[in-house]
Amino acid sequence: MPRLLDKKRIDKIVMEAIVSYKEETSILPHVQCPMPDRDVIINLAGQLRQMIFPGYFNRHACRGEIMKYHTGELVVNVHEILTEQLVFALSLQEFSKSKGENICKRDVIQKKASEISYVFLEKLPKIREFLATDVEAAFQGDPAATGKEEIIFSYPGIFAVSIHRLAHELYLLEAPLVPRILSEYAHNLTGIDIHPGATIGRYFFIDHGTGVVIGETTHIGDNVKIYQGVTLGALSTRGGQSLRGVKRHPTLQDNVTVYSGSSILGGETVIGADAVIGSNAFITKSVPPGTKVSIKNPELVFKDGTAKELKVDYGIDGK
Repeated sequence: MPRLLDKKRIDKIVMEAIVSYKEETSILPHVQCPMPDRDVIINLAGQLRQMIFPGYFNRHACRGEIMKYHTGELVVNVHEILTEQLVFALSLQEFSKSKGENICKRDVIQKKASEISYVFLEKLPKIREFLATDVEAAFQGDPAATGKEEIIFSYPGIFAVSIHRLAHELYLLEAPLVPRILSEYAHNLTGIDIHPGATIGRYFFIDHGTGVVIGETTHIGDNVKIYQGVTLGALSTRGGQSLRGVKRHPTLQDNVTVYSGSSILGGETVIGADAVIGSNAFITKSVPPGTKVSIKNPELVFKDGTAKELKVDYGIDGK
């Protein structure tokens, strides 16, 4: 089919776009600083997952005779790619801080980016150690799991947490932009939104996971389990940038369970060890250790064929 183009209309659209570019400069990239490439960073996440779970995402990688070679190749590739993307991100950060007046020498930024990449890669054994406990928690906590292979291959919670643990280490190294790109990549795929700043202990399990939100200053202890739709958020963000660096999100101590649909808000809110938070709870104050929190079950109203109401009051045990 021939292309039917109205040249005048096309020219008009182009000119209006150019005018918009000149007027709305705050959302244009800085031409002096090339932007990081989101697709490259996502591809990098795939290579990192090959290193974390050898043999799962490259079936030959766990063969003894080539494991060292394959791992070495991945380390070199990851360092090179991550360093390049961090150079872009760090240059952009410096340019923004100086409001375009000063740009750090490229060799200084290159050295800093390379060092961040090396330190990050040195953290991979620790990340694997934590993720091994997360897989174990998922297996022990889900009777529907048929094996750890199923969990690593298919569980959205494990995918989101694995990306988070990578992003978190980069966040701690003060790498700009890249950690958030990684976390939002996992968010887009799983519906699980974990800010890279959140601190999460060992044996962490997100069951089902869709709709989970974990804020930047959240602190989660060991052996914590949360279900779908849980929000660990801030009471208010109306203060905007003035709240940067302030503890805004809750703390969950060891062995806490939070059931679906619950919201726990506020930087001073602490859920004590061994507490259980029932579904749909809304909590803005601390909960003592060992406490079980639940909301009263609603009264269900049934109608039969004659429109007569049949009321049934369901107790805690569902009887």
